Amino acid sequence: MSPGGKKSRARSPQELYDEIKELLIKTKPKLKDGTTRDETITRDLHKIASLAQTFTEQRLKLSKKSQLSDFLDQEGVSLWNASGAVRQGSAHDSRVVVAALRLAGFRLMEAGLEPKPGTEALLHILQIASKTGATLSELGHNDTASGVLSCAAKYEEALRNIDDTSGTNQQARACVTTVYLSTRMEAAWREGNEGLAAFMADKVTENDGRLVLLSNHDRETLATKLLDIGKSLLRSCYQDNKLTPEESKANEAIRWMQKAFSVIEPLDCTANAGLSELKRSVLRSLARGYFLSSSQDPENLIRAETALEEVIATIDSSVDNVSSEYQQLRWMKLAVIKRRKAGDTVLLQALQAIIDNLTYSESNLTDVLQELRTLSQHHQLVTSTIQYCLHRALQCSWSSEAVERLLISLIFHCSKDDKHDRAIQDLHASFKELCDVEFELLKAPATACITLLWQYGDRHYHAGRWNEAADWFTCGTHSIFTSLGPVSSSKCFRKAALAHLKQKDYAHAGSIIRRCPDTEATTQYVKFLIAVYQGLQDEAINTIRNMVHAVDFDRKMILLACRLAHDLDMKNLLLNVLKALLETLNLRENVGNSTEAMILVRCIIRLIVKLLGEPAADLNRLVAALLHHLNIAVTITESCEQPAMLSRDVSWLWRTAYNCAIQACSDWEDREDQISDIFDAARRLLELYTLHATVDVDQAIYIYLVNASFASASGRVMSFRRLRSQTESIDSGKYRDLFNNINQSLQRISKVLREEKVSQEDLPRLESSSQILRVFIVEAACHLSDWTTVLATIEEASRSDRDSLETYEAFADALWEDKNCPIHVLFTALEATLHACLARGHFSLEKFARWLRAMCIILLTRATGGDRSKAIGYVDQAIAVLEEHGDARDGGELLYPLDERQWLLSTAYNTGLECLHASMVDEAKRWFECSTIICRFVPDGRQRAEKISTTYSDLLARYPTR
Repeated sequence: MSPGGKKSRARSPQELYDEIKELLIKTKPKLKDGTTRDETITRDLHKIASLAQTFTEQRLKLSKKSQLSDFLDQEGVSLWNASGAVRQGSAHDSRVVVAALRLAGFRLMEAGLEPKPGTEALLHILQIASKTGATLSELGHNDTASGVLSCAAKYEEALRNIDDTSGTNQQARACVTTVYLSTRMEAAWREGNEGLAAFMADKVTENDGRLVLLSNHDRETLATKLLDIGKSLLRSCYQDNKLTPEESKANEAIRWMQKAFSVIEPLDCTANAGLSELKRSVLRSLARGYFLSSSQDPENLIRAETALEEVIATIDSSVDNVSSEYQQLRWMKLAVIKRRKAGDTVLLQALQAIIDNLTYSESNLTDVLQELRTLSQHHQLVTSTIQYCLHRALQCSWSSEAVERLLISLIFHCSKDDKHDRAIQDLHASFKELCDVEFELLKAPATACITLLWQYGDRHYHAGRWNEAADWFTCGTHSIFTSLGPVSSSKCFRKAALAHLKQKDYAHAGSIIRRCPDTEATTQYVKFLIAVYQGLQDEAINTIRNMVHAVDFDRKMILLACRLAHDLDMKNLLLNVLKALLETLNLRENVGNSTEAMILVRCIIRLIVKLLGEPAADLNRLVAALLHHLNIAVTITESCEQPAMLSRDVSWLWRTAYNCAIQACSDWEDREDQISDIFDAARRLLELYTLHATVDVDQAIYIYLVNASFASASGRVMSFRRLRSQTESIDSGKYRDLFNNINQSLQRISKVLREEKVSQEDLPRLESSSQILRVFIVEAACHLSDWTTVLATIEEASRSDRDSLETYEAFADALWEDKNCPIHVLFTALEATLHACLARGHFSLEKFARWLRAMCIILLTRATGGDRSKAIGYVDQAIAVLEEHGDARDGGELLYPLDERQWLLSTAYNTGLECLHASMVDEAKRWFECSTIICRFVPDGRQRAEKISTTYSDLLARYPTR
């Protein structure tokens, strides 16, 4: 209805023609000018098509050909040809114009068609209609395309109804019909009418007679269309699986692609590259479809593999067999055989095919390695694949980064192998291959590899799998890691040795550690551990010494060794470890070091003392060590800037040394010198303690100081006495040293006494020590023939307030034994001894008699008046003693020996005779008087006295007095 409500009048063919002609006159110049972007062109062309369609409808009603039809047919051909020229342009909207031109051209040619067209006309118009419908369908103009294809269906039916008995147009009819059916198929697919599309596909492919007549190009075009639909179905499997299950769509896609393959399968593709590529594309798509649908039909996996093998067989010999597209086929084959759970051999072949045709890039290598991760359950397969890839990388000169990455991947993968021996063999095989081609592993990747090897070794180590750990550590010593230098290999050897040590395989651990340089402290520490756990203390001690002198020595090693020796109760080893630790301290560096050193010295000495108390202790070595470290303690204290901080340590040290020496006096034999040295060290420490003590020193400390000094000197004297009994001659220098030592000890005691450092109760003890030391001085001075010192010492002793008889007795004994002692010296000693005896009234009568006899002999030998006077004085002293103690007995025997009494009697009588003969009547008288008195204390004394008196009287008569 028109706006006015009246029915519009149908226009006549002439009017339609005129309007069409007018539009053509308006449009065609624009087409020639190339102004195809003008939207009015498209609008005008669609109007021309609409007018031409109306013209055709009216013509068909009249059932006769109009004279105007020829003009319209010509113009339709002209527009159709123009569409070809426009299609070659590059404008983005050219397809729209082309579609409009084709639609207008088709409608004009249709308008110019005879009412009953012949075969050729039908063939032509059907082809034009199919192409027009295809073009419109491609642009999404489905309604218009449907209208055109509906017309095409009428022409196809008319063509089918024409008999071609001669077969002249048989091929052309087959070609045009195929184009029509495939166009209807595509259009229906684009409209979403999958049923109609499938129906058309069946019609176009199931007629073998028609397919045989098609050219290779037509078959290729048809197969491409079928393949595109199949591909779109496959793509929808990945994009949308909510409405239709994936397998269902895959099966539909397979049917389409099977149709495509059936179209081109009979063709010889060897001479046609495009056809060969299409066939490969169909097979690839088929393989994908089979793969996706394999969950419903497992047999499809075999079909997929067969399809892929057929494709791969056609490209492996071609030049472009390494392209990414063809590489995808090999990946697809791998996915197929993985899904069908093929054996390792088949999988390995598939992977090797991928690697053989791999163009190296980081991404491609990543793809291979990621794929291998999905095959982790096939351990040996993955190992073989990485090794093959590594071999290929070396063979094809891939980048060093690729080789390094593969090597790291291999190490990582082998670490997961359940069979340890196999994993290590695989690693060594790959290392050897790298070595054989002289591949140089740079420092960074080598470090990464070593780190992994250590990591996996540590994992086994902490899990208690010692042998496995050792094997992993040993891998790090391979020659491919030489870029890291000997430090790395040494560390690996040490780790391996420690693992064998944990396994208690000491022989293996020892053989491994010997491959490390001896100059490394860490190596020496591992050797130390091996020796310790084997109980080889001597070897362990040697390693400690070597460790301390190594360049890379760290005191922590010594501390660890110290703790281990302590835990295992290896006292000798612990002693040497502590010594080594002490050697590492710089005592002059700071006070802290001095404190630490003193603590170490205390530990060492405490340990030595324990060892000294053990049976079968090595006294020579231990005592030497004790003295050495006591002297070190003295040195530390003397060199310390703040010695007061060490007072507690010094206090402990002198007490320990003092007690040790006291104990040694009863436990050790023939070691007087060593005991004296210990006492001397204790004395030095005591002196330092009294000097630097932070509080007032107790008087007892000075007693200990005197005792230590005295004991030291006494021990040396005892040692010399024993040495003198064993040796005929002793160097005078040793006597001089002994003399000096005793003299110094005496001076120390004298200083303490002089400074009144001790209480009155302790004075007698100190005086006694002084007197004994004086005896030692006299003894030493005798051996040195230093008689002046002997006399001075005796005189000094006589001035002492607390001189003892024993002291003088010792003086006398020492001098009496010395054959070289001058008489006057011996006499002085005897005289002092005798005076002491008489002064104290407590003495041995026998010794008194002997000493008096000796003195008298000396005096009478001199034969001077003064000496005889002294001698008779001593005889008078003897008579006084006899008068007091003459009858004293001990067990029936006289305390004053009878022979001494007889000697006194005979000496007094004979001396009297000598004096009388010398006309010294007065002296003679005294001697005879003494002899007469002495007769009272000898047997038959009365008769002897009478005899002496008679003899004396006769002599006086013979020698008249003057």
